[in-house]
Amino acid sequence: MKRVITAAVLIPLVLLIILKGSFPLLVGVTALVAMLAAWEYVSIADCHGSRLPRTLVLMAIVLIFAATFRSPSLILPAVGFCSLVLLIVCGFRSPLERVLPDSAFSIFGLLYCGLTLATVPLVWLQPHGPAHVVFLCCVVWTGDTAALYTGRSLGRHHLSPRLSPNKTWEGSAGSLAGSLLIALLLLTLDHTLERRSIYLLHFGRPLARWLVLAAVLNLFAQVGDLVESAIKRGAGVKDSGVLLPGHGGILDRIDALLLAAPALWYAQWIQQYFRAG
Repeated sequence: MKRVITAAVLIPLVLLIILKGSFPLLVGVTALVAMLAAWEYVSIADCHGSRLPRTLVLMAIVLIFAATFRSPSLILPAVGFCSLVLLIVCGFRSPLERVLPDSAFSIFGLLYCGLTLATVPLVWLQPHGPAHVVFLCCVVWTGDTAALYTGRSLGRHHLSPRLSPNKTWEGSAGSLAGSLLIALLLLTLDHTLERRSIYLLHFGRPLARWLVLAAVLNLFAQVGDLVESAIKRGAGVKDSGVLLPGHGGILDRIDALLLAAPALWYAQWIQQYFRAG
């Protein structure tokens, strides 16, 4: 019940921000989520015996989103600058035996929690970007929910016992089916709204393109879920936090999005590249 109530509150709020919010609001909210996820990530890293410069990691993520807001061309220089600063600070701050692990953990956290989520505002800025972000979120959320309930009721064959003992091939198939179904429903809704002269989603055609995209996003979302599970199991941690009742921590909730969002941005970039060519 806690899981359902939390989702019932957060999902409409997120969709409202995506569809009706401004770019500064979206950047600010996404940056906040990234910082909360990074806070939990640093706590997980500390379970390995590290002592990461938590405040500096959070400041680096803020800088990445400031660059995202100012100009996408500034993101790469911001990431490079922040990585160098983290390397220098860890080099002088950490014990000698921890310099390399602390530097690696810090820079990875910057990329894993910061750079990945910075692609959400980048997608939003594209033509019909808000609709694409809605598509991304719905595909990821529905796939995650379908995997949970399909795996619980039908799961027999483990997907990756070493990384996540509870995930099954049946749940994975259910996740894919759920993502394809919600993609089809979103396209049907868009078509219905357009016939009534309500232009809210702007998905366009052909249908096959969106179904393929949904399958690709679902694949990256499932891999993202397994990656976070591997990170937690390696640190001996069950949940990344307790901020979201019924869901665990922020990182537990957005783990699939951390790889699916960049996958959508790269898919758009590849499409634009070949169109330009």
